[in-house]
Amino acid sequence: MLFPSPWRVAQTLGSDFRDGSLVRATAISLRRVLLGYSISLLVGVPLGIVLARNKLVEDTLGALVSAFQSLPSICWLPLALLWFGLNDRAILFVIVAGSLVSIAIAVQDGVKNLPPSYVKAALTMGTPNWRIYTQVLLPASLPSVLTGAKLGWGYAWRALMSGELLFVSLGLGQMLMQGRELADMSQVIAVMAVIMALGLFTDRVIFGSLERHVRRRWGLAQT
Repeated sequence: MLFPSPWRVAQTLGSDFRDGSLVRATAISLRRVLLGYSISLLVGVPLGIVLARNKLVEDTLGALVSAFQSLPSICWLPLALLWFGLNDRAILFVIVAGSLVSIAIAVQDGVKNLPPSYVKAALTMGTPNWRIYTQVLLPASLPSVLTGAKLGWGYAWRALMSGELLFVSLGLGQMLMQGRELADMSQVIAVMAVIMALGLFTDRVIFGSLERHVRRRWGLAQT
């Protein structure tokens, strides 16, 4: 059936939950995306700050980062397969390649748009140079960091699904491919619904709560 009824999709969803296949696939996909996303955050945030503060790094490495921004993450998959083979390391590489750049560029823009008086005031008060990054630049640019983190999460999910659809066993992407191969559109739509529900939960509950807290903390929330 090309367009299954909502009732049929609900039945498929319930069946997949009861036999545990959907829970296992969701757990595997979440583990992959969380690991890759964590690496992207740990590398992307410091990279963005350095790009914004160091002219030489911005002119050299920054140009490469900007070029990578226009490269879809799926383009990294053939290279990842050659380097790592058919395993989780390849999909992890694709996730990092897809999300790290967006995080770094968002942080770079946020730091560059900060008033220069912040750094000058900190230096006048005797703040060591290395603490300028951790106690001034990073806290002041937190709204931009959060925006980059949100963008990076979206790109990480897209990269994950691209990889799982093409070669990775298990995961939500594999369930989508199984539905296509078996012409079971109810399973395809059911898995799509789960992916959208995860995205909505992340956007509204996790990032939404963080954004509200940051806006209140920085006096940006409307009263």
